[in-house]
Amino acid sequence: MKWWIACLWLVCSAVSANDAAGYLLGPGDQIRIQVFGEPDLSISEIRLGESGSISYPYLGQIRLSGLRLSQVEQLIHKGLKGDYLINPSVSVSIVEYRPFFINGEVRRPGGYPFQPGLTVRKAVALAGGLTERASSRDISLTRKTPNGERIIEVSMASEVQPGDSIYIEDSFF
Repeated sequence: MKWWIACLWLVCSAVSANDAAGYLLGPGDQIRIQVFGEPDLSISEIRLGESGSISYPYLGQIRLSGLRLSQVEQLIHKGLKGDYLINPSVSVSIVEYRPFFINGEVRRPGGYPFQPGLTVRKAVALAGGLTERASSRDISLTRKTPNGERIIEVSMASEVQPGDSIYIEDSFF
């Protein structure tokens, strides 16, 4: 029975890790850390603060910002292996993504929870739609990258990522 539970847990871990395989963690993301058979080392929900670090049992402060979920799993696995556990099985998943922001000519500007598959059009809908003065063509998006912030001209069909800031310009016509 334990073998089946372990297999099921590993399959679920692989599926959740693959869903966000390329996603880089950042401040505001809420994650879950599970160490199979070790409830004292499992954390059901923890949010990355502005520093992008968390305090983890036996490892202390670890910086997770800029890492992929698989990299976090490896980091915790290496930290626990040997001194504390023989071969820890670690799974990390995203509970809640950091919010995105939308400003400018929308009815309710502000921060909103990110949802996978979000486009600028859907973000505008979440913000109550465009105002009468809004331009549906002059839209910019600010995205934080490892090399700094980047401003990108986008369309309504463009994808939005967690932490992005969308700005809807006003139209002159």
